[in-house]
Amino acid sequence: MKIGVVGAGKWGQALGYAFSKNHEVWYSSRHPKALPNFVSMEEIQELEYLVFAISAQNARSWLEEKLDFRGQKFLVASKGIEITTGKFLNEVFEEFIPAENLAFVSGPSFAAEVMQSLPTAIVVSSQNQTLAQRYASFFPDFMKSYISDDTIGAEVSGAYKNIIAIASGICDGLNLGNNARASLIARGLVEMTRFGEYYGAKKDTFLGLSGAGDLFLTATSVLSRNYRVGLGLAEHKPLQQILDALGEVAEGVYTTEAVYKIVQKKHIYTPIANEIYHILEGKDVHQSLKDLLNSNSFRH
Repeated sequence: MKIGVVGAGKWGQALGYAFSKNHEVWYSSRHPKALPNFVSMEEIQELEYLVFAISAQNARSWLEEKLDFRGQKFLVASKGIEITTGKFLNEVFEEFIPAENLAFVSGPSFAAEVMQSLPTAIVVSSQNQTLAQRYASFFPDFMKSYISDDTIGAEVSGAYKNIIAIASGICDGLNLGNNARASLIARGLVEMTRFGEYYGAKKDTFLGLSGAGDLFLTATSVLSRNYRVGLGLAEHKPLQQILDALGEVAEGVYTTEAVYKIVQKKHIYTPIANEIYHILEGKDVHQSLKDLLNSNSFRH
């Protein structure tokens, strides 16, 4: 099988590496890269099966400017909520591509560990279960794959866990201890589940690989860009300085703003996301911690 990877950053290359174990992989991105089988955006879209690994905030512009839809299937590997519209990525893609041609990958999967062939498990979600099964079959043996029809649950999980990862990084940066981090992550899981259920996501999705699995990973490791954002904020570093040092996109920064705008309109109870938004806007992390502990955020 020939598989095309659109977006040749670390995550795109990691997925390309994984698929290349059993298939022929081609790459394309906005800017040329010295990779084998690198072709133009026009050429990559001649393939039937594509993997989309461009940052969430740039997805719409690619779809508007580069997409030449001919019935191709897409596995969307990006995670986030569009900040300008508050739409989930499945909603953005469905404006341009039929839902039956779309699948979404989620679960605990750091690019660096995938590139080392270290074992993990992922979920491929789609309204088209045949397509989900097809993409799931592309993954190599070291990436155990499951399928799901809960695309919105996967999308909420993949986006929201980055907000909690920022909070966890702040928690560790302030040396608040293991108890505090575990409490924060547990309440973060409750919060993202509440947010997802508002949109009709299945509760079980948040207890599985897409939800708890990816959250536990992203919120506890320095391999996580969003966790490192939190560490920097705990040191009172300016946000732009933190992002410049990362040299990569930290989707949680944009997702936090998107979620905050949504919950102000929908009146969903999201105390952790709210406090992270205010911290990103300049609120002192210690004051934010006091306000969070004094709120009702630790109710059931």
